[in-house]
Parts: sequence; structure tokens; C-alpha cells
Amino acid sequence: MSTQSSATAQQGMTEQDGLPEHERRWAIVSVAIGVGMASLDTAIANTALPAMALQLNATPADSVWIVNIYQLAMVATLLPFAALGEILGYRRIAIFGLLLFTAASLACAYAWSLPTLVIARFFQGVGASAIMGVNTALLRSIYPARMLGRGLGTNALVVAVAFAVGPTTASLILSVWSWPWLFAVNVPLGLFAYFLARKVLPHTRRATHKFDALTAIYNAGAFGLLILAIGEGAHLSDAKTVALELFGALVFFILLLRRQKGHAAPMLPVDLFRRPLFTLSALTAVCTFATQSLAFVSLPFYFESVLGRSAIETGFLITPWAVLVGIMAPIAGRLSDHYPPGLLGGIGLSVLSAGMVSLILMSPDVSVFGICWRMAICGIGFGFFQAPNLRAIMSSAPPERGGSASGVVATSRLLGQASGAALVAFCFIISTQHGETLALALGAVFAAIASIASFMRLFVQQPK
Repeated sequence: MSTQSSATAQQGMTEQDGLPEHERRWAIVSVAIGVGMASLDTAIANTALPAMALQLNATPADSVWIVNIYQLAMVATLLPFAALGEILGYRRIAIFGLLLFTAASLACAYAWSLPTLVIARFFQGVGASAIMGVNTALLRSIYPARMLGRGLGTNALVVAVAFAVGPTTASLILSVWSWPWLFAVNVPLGLFAYFLARKVLPHTRRATHKFDALTAIYNAGAFGLLILAIGEGAHLSDAKTVALELFGALVFFILLLRRQKGHAAPMLPVDLFRRPLFTLSALTAVCTFATQSLAFVSLPFYFESVLGRSAIETGFLITPWAVLVGIMAPIAGRLSDHYPPGLLGGIGLSVLSAGMVSLILMSPDVSVFGICWRMAICGIGFGFFQAPNLRAIMSSAPPERGGSASGVVATSRLLGQASGAALVAFCFIISTQHGETLALALGAVFAAIASIASFMRLFVQQPK
């Protein structure tokens, strides 16, 4: 009996339905810190770009790489880390991600030039990718099945709060210290999360297939070039360059699909996309995060240029969206334990689309209250979507493919956010006077498409 138990432990397998309550709380603390840091560092770098460019003697155009390299590193490595998590265990990948993210944050703080900072940010993005790539799969092992929605709601709350407080946090730190402290503050938090993760994160069942490094390279090339092409295309860069990047992405995608053909657990999980519920949930996520990005990038310009608000006022006017997301995410998570995610998400996204339309229809002399209740409607709608959609993606994949499903969750988010930001740039290029309004209108359209995709899930069968 003891020999069998030992063998099971060595294989990293747990058959229990979630962790006991006291262990679960500490595991969630560790996961939340990692997810919070990875999400926060996406937001704070945007706010601090001017200060970093000035101190590093970099041009504004060159300094954008501080943000871009982080996103590229994440989107290129998310699915490889998710696949590796299925083989080595999600716990190991999360711990590795925390360690690398923390070390890279320290390197960012000590960077002495733009190239050194960009290199450090690349490794920070890889660490964040390892954390985010297995995050949702870990939640599936931490929470009992009956409480999974609650756990996903808590996770959505952490992401929402990190995204909301990012600009404010960056401004507060820069008002007291210089930009290196934006990264240095991650070090004590990261070390705490790392040592806590080693102690409390659960071991999970491991897959028996091997990791294919060449497939990972093809995946990185495909998604990396795709994101580059989207960004440069939106800025109307040289057409030949964009065409070459798209062609390169296509070649890598073809090589990737050919390489993984017949594999029991493909890195790009085409087998999971054959499940209608999984595909519709991923599509819902991409469209909704595109809406969020279209709104959050364009609204500061809309408030200041169209409505004549100050930069300080703009920060407060965006807050109701984030606050309501934080309030609604746990509620929606608990509801998703009892009601179909397609219904909850469809209702929430219809509300989000209506909220976006109400922002477009505001008059130039609208009151602060008039802006805030419209932003609150958007936040309610977005918050009502996130946790149920996460549950739908994870529950539509078999347990042994939890890593791949978790990777798709993070990849869908990044693809949506990158596409939304690129579309804002495109809107400003085609119309300097009405770019903000066009971006918000596109956001309303994307939310409506996401709502339709979500409601369609009510008519597809849940996989066994």
C-alpha cells in the first residue's frame, strides 16, 4: 500500500477533487500574486513609457518595444508552456514562471540602456507566459469541481483589479521614485509567491507523450509574426513588410499543423477546436477582449479630446468600469456553477455592447454621473462574461488536456487585446477627427458578435 502511494506521489498525480480548504486558500494566494504581477506589468509599462524613454535617451518609437517585446514573448510561448505543463506538471511550470519573472524584474530594474531593458522584458514576458499558460489549469486542480466557477471568478477579479490599478500604481511609484522601481517592487512579491508555490501548489496528473521542441519553434514563429503583422498593418507600415510577416506567419502555421498532425495532444489544440463549445467560447473571448482593448485605449482620447476632460479626471472616469468588473466577476463565477455559461455570457455581452453604444451617444456637455453610469454598465457586462466563459472553456476540454485549454484562455485574451489596440491605431489613421468614436463603435460590434457566439453555446452539446 505504501509503495503504491509513493509511486503515485512520484508521478505527481492527485485524484482528489480539489484541495482541502486551508490548503486551497494559500494556493490561491500564490496563484493570484503571479497572475496579478503578470497582468499589472502589462499595464504599468504603458504609463511609464515617456519616463523610461527620457531616462534611457530613447525615441518614443523605439521605446514602444518595451511594451511590444513583453507581449510578443507571451503570445509566442503561451501554448508551448501549456503543453509542457501537461507533461511536467502545471506546478513545475508555474514555479519556474514565478522564478524567471522575478529574476527578470530585477534585471529590468538594473537595466542601463534600452537594449538591456528590452532583453530583460523579453525574459519577463516568458516568465509571465509560464504563469498565465497554466494558471487556469491549476485552478481546476485547486478547486473542487462544484466550486470551479467561484475560483474562476476570483481569478477574473485579480486580473480586473491588476488591469485597473496599473496606471494608478505606475503614477504613484513615479511620483516618489524613478522608473526602475516599477519592476523592483515585483521582487519581494515574486519571491514570496515562489516559495509559497513550492509549498502549496498541487501535483497533477502528467501526460506520457514527449515535448516537441520543433513544434514549439513553429508555434512561436507563427504567433509572433502574426502579432507583428497586426500591429504594423494597423499603423499602415510598409505594405511589403506586413505582407512578408503575414506570409511568414502562414508558413509557420502550415509547418506547425503538419508537424503535429496525428499527435494525441497537439500544441495548437486543433482537436479541442473540433468541439463547438470550446471554439465558440474561444471566439467569445477574443471578441470580448478586443472590445475591452478598443475601449481602454480609445476612451482617454475620447474623454480628453471630445468631452474636454483633464488627464486626472480621465483616470477617475475609467475607474467605474474596472470596479464593476471586480464586483461582478465573483458573482458571475458563482452563478456559473448553477447556470449555463452561454446564457450568462450572452446576457453580459449584450449589456456590454449596449454600454459601448451609450458611450458613443454621449453629448459633449455630459455630466460626470452620466459618464460613470455608462462606464458602470460596461463593467457589469464585461464582469458577467469572464468567469462563465473561463468555466466553459475549461469544462469543454477533457481533464488531461487542461494545459492546452488554459493556454487557449491566455492566448485568446492576448490576441483580443493586441487586435483591439491595433484597431484603435487604425481608426485614428483613417479619421483624425472621429477615430475615438469609430473605435468605440467597433467595440460595440465586437461585443455584439461575442454575445451571439455566447448564446449559440446554448444549442451545442456539452462534451462528455
